[in-house]
Amino acid sequence: QVQLVESGGGLVQPGGSLRLSCAASGSIFSIMGWYRQAPGKQRELVATVTRGGNTNYLDSVKGRFTISRDNAKNTVNLTMNSLKPEDTAVYYCNAVRVGTPRAYWGQGTQVTVSS
Repeated sequence: QVQLVESGGGLVQPGGSLRLSCAASGSIFSIMGWYRQAPGKQRELVATVTRGGNTNYLDSVKGRFTISRDNAKNTVNLTMNSLKPEDTAVYYCNAVRVGTPRAYWGQGTQVTVSS
């Protein structure tokens, strides 16, 4: 059974930093990443990383967010710096099972950027 467990969300002031972590179990994953959904908006891709370390970022987070993964531990992290109020959203971990198009989601973790 595949499980993705997120941690690390919270309330932070503008300009602050947070680190999200996702621990995956139950399979091996080709692509792991983070998506977010703000109230009234569609879920959007924030960042992804392949097993080989290739990364992809939403334009608005480039230079501020860094995604990393540990294949041995089946974890993916998102380090978020210089946070802005528009980064406020529920952040979801996502993982694609290797050799398949099947994607799995975590339960989501709230990130609120506010003074």
